[in-house]
Parts: sequence; structure tokens; C-alpha cells
Amino acid sequence: MANEKLGLIGKKLGMIQIYDDAGSVQGVTVVEVTPNTVLQVKTTAGKDGYNALQLGAGEGKKKQAARSNTIRAEKLGVALPKYIREFRVTAAAAAKAAVGGQLSIADVFKVGDLVDVQGQSKGKGFKGVMVRHNFAGFGSSHGVHEYYRHGGSIGTRLTPGMTMKGTKMPGHMGDRKVSVQNIKVVKIDAERNLVFLKGGVPGARGASVIVRPAVKA
Repeated sequence: MANEKLGLIGKKLGMIQIYDDAGSVQGVTVVEVTPNTVLQVKTTAGKDGYNALQLGAGEGKKKQAARSNTIRAEKLGVALPKYIREFRVTAAAAAKAAVGGQLSIADVFKVGDLVDVQGQSKGKGFKGVMVRHNFAGFGSSHGVHEYYRHGGSIGTRLTPGMTMKGTKMPGHMGDRKVSVQNIKVVKIDAERNLVFLKGGVPGARGASVIVRPAVKA
């Protein structure tokens, strides 16, 4: 399945530094990807009308899980997953998968692959324009009165007489779905279910991420 557009659900552990073959140090993000359980296989021949795999990962709590997910896990005889995601795949990949089976790192990725990582960025709360949009602010010379960190004018006078959509203004920053593309797989530790990705990926430590083959490699 190495060539299929199938991803896996993992957990970001943090960043470390490792040495490459040339002796140069580089920063990598360590993602724990425990074997993902195949909860459902969808095919074009079935009622769904498309090819996809529904995967589950992590250990969920029965009190917090939806009843439908709890019943499905009990029928399959697998542990209740904490995260459930669906991946569109080719017909060949859907035919190879079996409900109740598991997919590990080695089944999908190898060292040197380029991957896309999707996660929920860190929430920064309410921020002004200087932090949120990198505005320069105003000078602090004589005559600037309590206007150092303002965003400036947002008006358009009589025509069209309103603030335009998309204007850069203060507001909530972070805590949104972010994808980072074309990250290189530097190392894989199959025994400990770890994959080392070059550079940073979105999300805080312990947050769930989705790792899938790069679509623009």
C-alpha cells in the first residue's frame, strides 16, 4: 500500500534534534503512529458509491464516545478508538483492506517519502493586528497619542460605505485546521511506532495529527 493515497492517524510527541549521515544536525518532529484499526471499508460497488477506509486510533472512553461508535467497536471486537477519520483511497487499496484489520507505519510509509501533515494549530486567544497580522504599528515620536499598536483606518468613506470583507483586524488567532505539505520522512522506528518528520508540524504536544502521502510531491 506504499503508493496508495492512504494516511494514518498519529499523535504529536514533540521535537528533537538528530544527526544525519553527513553529521549535520536537523530538527525533526516525532509522531507516534500506533496501528490504526480498519473500522469500515467503502467501495463504489456498495451503497456509499466511493472508495474509502474509515480508520480508528487511540483509546477512547465509553462515556465520551458516540453510541454508534461504541456499538461498532463491540461488533468488531476491537478497542474503542479515540479518533476516527476517513481516507479516500483507490479501488485497489479498498480491496486489500479488511474490516477489523490493522495498518502500521511500515504498511503506508518508508524513509524518504514526502508527506502532508494535518493538525489543529495552537490556540493563541484574542490578538491584535501586530501579533495576528505582523503589522508594524505607529511611531513613538511627538504627536502620536495612544495610537502605537492600532491597525489604522478601515473605512471606505461614502463609496461603498462599509468595511470590506477580509480586512485584517484584531480577532481570534490559531486553533484552526492547518496542513503542512511536503515534509520528508527522516526515520521510522517500527518497534516503537514512531515516525520522524523533518521540521515542524501543526499542533501542541499530545495532539492528534493526520499523516498522508503528499499530494503535490
